[in-house]
Amino acid sequence: MILLAASKKDPASLNIAKQILENYPFRLYEEKFKGSQVYAAEGFKQEVRLTILEGELVYAQDITDFSPSPSLIIFLSRHSSVSGTPTLSVHTPGNLGQAGLGGFPRKVSVSPANAMRTALKAMAHLAVEKRLNYEVCYECTHHGPSLDKPAMFVELGSSPKQWMDMEAAEAIAHAAIKAASSFGKEEAQTVLGIGGPHYNEKFTKMALEGSIAFGHIIPKYAIHDIDEEILRQCVERTLEKVELAVLDWKGIKGDDKQRLIEMLEKVSLKTQKV
Repeated sequence: MILLAASKKDPASLNIAKQILENYPFRLYEEKFKGSQVYAAEGFKQEVRLTILEGELVYAQDITDFSPSPSLIIFLSRHSSVSGTPTLSVHTPGNLGQAGLGGFPRKVSVSPANAMRTALKAMAHLAVEKRLNYEVCYECTHHGPSLDKPAMFVELGSSPKQWMDMEAAEAIAHAAIKAASSFGKEEAQTVLGIGGPHYNEKFTKMALEGSIAFGHIIPKYAIHDIDEEILRQCVERTLEKVELAVLDWKGIKGDDKQRLIEMLEKVSLKTQKV
């Protein structure tokens, strides 16, 4: 079962959920999840449900208590940034370091790399089709929850103006359903991304134009605090097999490069510099 999760405290999340309910055959389910409404989809090859939670999604650590146990969790969320750049984005939740916003310290969720790439490609296609003036991108692994199930965030940002943009919300809705409906199809080589900014244009371009799917992404600002344990966790807590780390070489501080290469060798990962 694939679970889509929205939040009553998140205006963008509610708008994305509204677009899903208006565009796809969901019906109100008789049972609730811890007091939250649940909708069940009809006509999909895999069972798909949507729940609208009372609390913020980054703190939804108990979402895996949902029954039946979900094989994939897709969080429908707002994205916030100081720049306010209009953005359609996707990433895996979890904390590479301290838990400043939900989840557990030094624990990442299981990353569904191919499902995220499917959503990313759908967002890019719909942004062109709908003539949306939005950037489409991967974000690095960050914030909670830290889940033992494959989990991903699809986000609409980066300011209240975009959160209320129903055309953009519809694009996110279609991308989420596309990821859900094609879940289990491993079409691309799965890699770990390291280096560069929070929004990595190089990695996004590689996924959109080639047959590469990024799971966890470790940004430049987090590398100094990464150790072998976290690297190994990023590899093992990816749904698909990871044998390669793609390095945004110019986006890695010189002082971190040698230590990083040594750690990657210890976890038996090949490297590709871009």
